[in-house]
Formats: sequence, C-alpha cells, structure tokens
Amino acid sequence: IAQVDLNVKGMVKNSRLAKSINDVAWSTFRQWLEYFGFKYGKATVAVAPNNTSQNCSNCDQKVPKSLSTRTHVCPHCGYVEDRDINAAINILKKGLSTVGHTGTQAWGEISSDLVGHVLSD
Repeated sequence: IAQVDLNVKGMVKNSRLAKSINDVAWSTFRQWLEYFGFKYGKATVAVAPNNTSQNCSNCDQKVPKSLSTRTHVCPHCGYVEDRDINAAINILKKGLSTVGHTGTQAWGEISSDLVGHVLSD
C-alpha cells in the first residue's frame, strides 16, 4: 500500500484549510491504514509528495499545473488523465520502487514477522 507522506502539521497552518484538513483526520487515517496493513501482513510505504501530481505518470516529464487544473495533459507524450489518477499512479510507482523498505507504522516499530513475510512474497 503506497501513500503520500503528508506534512499534516504544516498543512493545518493554513487557516483557510485547517478545519477541512482536521475534519478528514489525515493522521488518524494513516495510523489505521498502517495498523491494518501490519495486521493483515501488507506492507505500507509512505512516499514523498514531491511532484506526484506534476509529473507525467507515462513519460516522467514535469507538467506544471495549478491546483484548479483537474486534468493532466502531457505536452511531451500526449497522455491525458484525471489529475488525481495521474498522481495515484506516480505514488504507486514511488512506493513500488522503494527497495528494502517494508513498511512504516505511526504507532510503533515494524515487527520481524512482518519483515519476513514481506521478504518472502
């Protein structure tokens, strides 16, 4: 399971977005995701958010866009996709490329049982 390693504390400093960010409970969601990943033997990987929505998931070229632009259109390769799907593909690629990293847990250390399970898959 790949997820973006959001800086929630930094995000809530924006007074206009703080209530919305707190309402969706990003930190709690991440804790639960990591807990259930551990419980069911699935690795969770938090990846840096840098350019996940700006880079083209098809050709890896940077395609700058404003937050209001909801469709990714790559002028380099012609790939067209919803901005969020493009970002999700980039997040998954980053997560899968994290060799040797078996998971993160906001609530504790990773167990040797999980490491063994992940490495044997």
